[in-house]
Amino acid sequence: MAESKSWQAIPTNLTLEQFQEFVLPHLKMGIRGPQPKLGFHVMFNYILKLLHLGCQWKELPIEKNKDGQPEIHYTRIYRTFHRFEAQGCFDAIFAKSVSLLHRKGHLDISVIHGDGTTTVAKKGGDNLGYSGHKHLKGDKVVACCDRNCNVIAPFVSAPGNRNESPLLKAALPQVTCMATQ
Repeated sequence: MAESKSWQAIPTNLTLEQFQEFVLPHLKMGIRGPQPKLGFHVMFNYILKLLHLGCQWKELPIEKNKDGQPEIHYTRIYRTFHRFEAQGCFDAIFAKSVSLLHRKGHLDISVIHGDGTTTVAKKGGDNLGYSGHKHLKGDKVVACCDRNCNVIAPFVSAPGNRNESPLLKAALPQVTCMATQ
């Protein structure tokens, strides 16, 4: 079995140094309102944990404080995630990570793969469709990857009943945008 390279691992918990180097420069801090109870480092790690687990927001495992209460309510984490998404912070972080892979020589774009996958929806959700070929209701995602399976462009999603070939037309402009950056 091939040995996994450490740079291919998906981070699910960033140290404070990693957060300050890779994430913090791309976050837009709020200037109004009260200071958050937790720092953005902890909030971002909760967001990573949620994305890794794929659970509902209210099922997110939140640490308890000394009184036995959750240290923060899940809706605060959701609002922070939604604000970062609306401000384009995640797109900037993604673009920076791809450029970092390129600078370190880990990116091999001699071959670009358009990898499509269909995810089953157990209880419903957005962007769903019934795929008669796979006999499931779900969501289809197309990712463009390099030869080393590094994702080099944002995902294109569609209902599960769509074919992957027409989705390539929507994915190519994102690949060219990342290539110019």
